[in-house]
This record gives sequence, structure tokens and C-alpha cells, in this order.
Amino acid sequence: MSADVCHEGSEHSGLLKLLSALFYAGSSFLITVVNKTVLTTFRFPSYLCLGIGQMVATLIVLYVAKKSRMVQFQDFDSSILVKIFPLPLFYVGNHVTGLASTKKLSLPMFTVLRKFTILMTMILEVYVLRKRFSRRIVYSVVTIVSGAIVATSSDLAFDMESYTFILLNDAFTAANSVYTKKKLGDKGLGKYGVLFYNALIIVIPTLMASAFTGDLQKAIAFEDWMKATFVFCFLMSCLMGFSAHSGKGEMNQCHGAVSINHLFVHPFTHIS
Repeated sequence: MSADVCHEGSEHSGLLKLLSALFYAGSSFLITVVNKTVLTTFRFPSYLCLGIGQMVATLIVLYVAKKSRMVQFQDFDSSILVKIFPLPLFYVGNHVTGLASTKKLSLPMFTVLRKFTILMTMILEVYVLRKRFSRRIVYSVVTIVSGAIVATSSDLAFDMESYTFILLNDAFTAANSVYTKKKLGDKGLGKYGVLFYNALIIVIPTLMASAFTGDLQKAIAFEDWMKATFVFCFLMSCLMGFSAHSGKGEMNQCHGAVSINHLFVHPFTHIS
């Protein structure tokens, strides 16, 4: 689907907005549960390598889709780096800190702390996209964030490292959402081009970082690679990573970044 499709007509755009919202919400819910299963239940030692798996899955799916003419986006050339920067930095930051915080925090506290993304996104939309919000929306966001602050103040399992990861993830998510919205205006890239080149640019540096830190060796030596249930969950995480980012791109075309983080991610994550 393209940005033009989202604005074809009022009777179609409403349905497309609803479908894109449901798809993204469902993907967000599923990837949170699957990631938690891989990293906590199976105790997979490297969230970096899980992130690399999601990037590789994104590259394979989009490359095959482009060759099959199912999707279209610009071929690689020297202008890509200029067009897409600084999105790859936000993309890898969002990936790594999101997986790290999923591994280290309980799902209820993960959900509560993710609500700070809404405030960060609103602030960035004001300064980067020059957007203005009604008082009703501002009061709503302040109420949500205040509730999150009250909830975290009674966290008996407080851990500074975990909180640092999740707050960094909030910041990267907000920046990624807002700048993706900005970059989608480039007709040459489109949402699939943004996804593909983000993963392409950052996958090798991330692989090198995992080898340098010893994460790659731990992942290779992981003892559950012969278990069908683990392999299934790992592959599901990789595919759902693409699905969630693809759904987010669709949402960015049809909705505002605040709407994405406010209405769809948190309620479905809370179910988990």
C-alpha cells in the first residue's frame, strides 16, 4: 500500500486506517510475546543476535518481494545514504535497546515504562514536524505519563540497567517514528525502501559488534538449537520483526506518530 492509497477517498481511507491499525497492533503484541519467550523462557544469550536475525529476515523478504515485483523501491545508489540518514542509527538503537529491555524487565513493567514514548514522540513531532496538538491530547498524554510515574515509583524490583535500556528504547522509538514519518515523503524510498536500507546499512556493523562483544560466540554455542520449539520461536521472532516494522510503516503513512505509540502499541502489549 502506498501513501496515495491512504488518501484515495474517505470511504476507503477509513477502512485502510483501521486495517493498518489492527495489523500493527497484532504484530506488536505477538513480537513482544515471542521475543520474551526466546530471551527469557529459553534463555537465549544474545539479544544482539536475535536483532540480527530480524534484520536478515527483513532483507530476505523484501529482496524476494522486489524481485517478484510485489513491492517497489529505489535501487541502491550513493544518494540512499543521504536520503535515509539518520534513520539507521535510530533503527539499530530501537532494535537493540528494545530486545535488551524485553529480556531484562517483566512484561507489566515493560509496558508501563514504554508509555514515556508517547510524550517523547509528541515533543519530537512539535520540533521536527512542526505539528501542533490540542489541549485535550496534551492533557491525555500528561495523565498517561503521570500514571506511569506513579506505577514505577512502587517497583520493588528496580534495576538501573533495565530502566536505562527501556528509557533509551523509548527515545529511539520516538525518534524512529517521527523521522520515518518525515522520510516517507521521499517517493523514491517509500516505506519498504526505508525498511530495506535501514537493515542493509546496519546489519554488518551490528554483526561485527556481536562478534567483538562475544555475543555471536555465545549464540552459536547455545544448546537449544536442536530443539524444534526454540527454532520455531526464533524464526517467528525474525519474521514478526519484519511484520511489526512493516505495519509501523503503514501506520506512519496513514496515522500520526503519536497515534501509533498511544493508541495501538501499549494496549496490545499490556494484554501480554
